[in-house]
Amino acid sequence: MSKKTRLTLAFALGTAALAMSSLSACSTSEVLNQGYIVDPKSLELVPPGSSKEQVLLALGSPSTKATFDNEVFYYISQKRVRPVAFLQPQLVDQRILAVYFDKDERVERIADYGLKDGRVFDFISRTTPTGGKDASFLGQVLSDTVSDTGGPTSHF
Repeated sequence: MSKKTRLTLAFALGTAALAMSSLSACSTSEVLNQGYIVDPKSLELVPPGSSKEQVLLALGSPSTKATFDNEVFYYISQKRVRPVAFLQPQLVDQRILAVYFDKDERVERIADYGLKDGRVFDFISRTTPTGGKDASFLGQVLSDTVSDTGGPTSHF
């Protein structure tokens, strides 16, 4: 191999190595959390029987409220991942922390909803909610995160 050929080969390998290192430098994914991030210690401060005021002090203002039979506070969070710095972040998970109140405005129960196998699932009680307005609302919000291809999308 001639000296010119070796220099050309060394230059090509160096250029390839530089290109690979610059590509690997921008391939680190970025995780973006939006909305309410559940803190287990805060949840411990609002066991069943807690007042609405205790909930507001421990968890803050809800993302939204609803009144079905009694009032429900919803704390909504989204997890998005941006695989490369210049790409749009993709929604990979959405959770809804629901705090249900009884007629005396005391915490009746707390649920942590998300999608599992394409269905609304409560990660606290390990159950799927049955029909009703609440289940319809949860299904509508959470199903917006799944596209026709089965992957996450966002409509927010």
